[in-house]
Amino acid sequence: MTEASVETRRGEELHPELVEFIERWKGRPGNLIMVLHKVQEVYGYIPRAIAFAVAERLKVPLAKIYGVITFYHFFRLKKPGKHQIAVCMGTACYLKGGEDLIRELEQLLGTGLNTTTPDGRFSIEAVRCLGCCGLAPVMTVDGEVYGRLTKEQLPEILAKYQD
Repeated sequence: MTEASVETRRGEELHPELVEFIERWKGRPGNLIMVLHKVQEVYGYIPRAIAFAVAERLKVPLAKIYGVITFYHFFRLKKPGKHQIAVCMGTACYLKGGEDLIRELEQLLGTGLNTTTPDGRFSIEAVRCLGCCGLAPVMTVDGEVYGRLTKEQLPEILAKYQD
């Protein structure tokens, strides 16, 4: 355990940046959502052991934490892939083939929607809208936008992330 980190009851170390953030937000209104956003920023998702530690530090029931995590679609309970793919399913993208992109990605990567490939390289999710309606259908990989896509373009795009 590093000097600046804090070990939880379950042996998981809290990242020092997270410990400091929790202490700053501890007594403020709306702190739970802010802390959970920070947890996800630090870990990429909300690990079970960390949820327990946050409950202990904020003195809130674990059920309240899981209530927030499961209510808001932004929060993840499973570790995402190294490269995160988001396919827009807003109206314009859906009508112009967003669903076809998802099916092709599932086929190419051998995994389903809202899952991670067995090698941990990619995770795929459908999102409500990416705000690029004029480029429909659209997807992002690690935040990089790809528009006016066809399923034939997907293998070339995925190849860029085969590091």
